[in-house]
Amino acid sequence: MSILEIIQFPHPLLKTKTLPVEGVNAAVERLVRDMIETMYHAPGSGLAANQVGVGKQIMVADVSKAEEEPNTIVIVNPQIVSVSEETIIANEGCLSVPDFNAELSRPAQVTVVGKNLAGEEVEIEADGWLARVIQHEIDHLNGILYIDRLGRLKRQGYIRKRKKALASGEKK
Repeated sequence: MSILEIIQFPHPLLKTKTLPVEGVNAAVERLVRDMIETMYHAPGSGLAANQVGVGKQIMVADVSKAEEEPNTIVIVNPQIVSVSEETIIANEGCLSVPDFNAELSRPAQVTVVGKNLAGEEVEIEADGWLARVIQHEIDHLNGILYIDRLGRLKRQGYIRKRKKALASGEKK
């Protein structure tokens, strides 16, 4: 297993819609293992394949607490099939959007379908933090960053700050 480089805004792959996975094979399984290791190392609650430079519809997530056993979720070709009308506003951040967090409203509950690593259909009903993480990662797979869901002033403020940091030679 390997820790992969997490690409960061404004990398163009983050704004590109990913392609479906045609079949789970050894390369997909290896990518998923590496994504999981990368997510835990970062540390993060979720990771989409395009965040590590792969334009495929694969996401991993784990919202278990530090004192709990890991509970990793892998979804290949995930699609949201329903969301609740109820929304929750919470602080959100992203491994690909460094040094920035913002309050964001998202549906409180979500139902997602996709496949697991065995190629079997899965349906996940999630609420709370897991629902938020799944929505965030599926946004990534659709070329949407959470900053795209913010108001124009907050988004542009971050973009200006990020461009200035990059121009001054910061790697982050």
